[in-house]
Amino acid sequence: MVEVNYIAVLISAVVAMAIGFFWYSEAFLGKPWMKLMGYTKESMEKAAKGMGPMYALSFVGALVMAYVLTHVMTFSRAFMGTEPVMTGLTSGFWMWLGFIAPVQMTDVIFGGKKWNLFYINTGYQLVSVLGMGFVLGLMA
Repeated sequence: MVEVNYIAVLISAVVAMAIGFFWYSEAFLGKPWMKLMGYTKESMEKAAKGMGPMYALSFVGALVMAYVLTHVMTFSRAFMGTEPVMTGLTSGFWMWLGFIAPVQMTDVIFGGKKWNLFYINTGYQLVSVLGMGFVLGLMA
């Protein structure tokens, strides 16, 4: 049975969302992302009015990711015997490399998207899952 620290899961999801808000902000990679997606500042401002449900659904996804990562970390730690933070970081990295990056790469290959968009989006996913793993390991 896996013991889940639900507070850590919640904080991990909040951290992932915070990373996303920064990652896609105009101060960081928001401008190139918008250009690659074909969005304008005006279209983004118009869309912002209805973003609440999308952010809520994204947060639910982050909660699921953190919950599953907790399980992966528990089994990883049992086999590897590493410290919790290192287990969180390595588990997050391998989950990104094995599951997230290939799915997003397939979307680029068959979805006609640009590789630069892949780098921005998949880079965010890597930093996000590492952040989750760090928080989960820190609070283990």
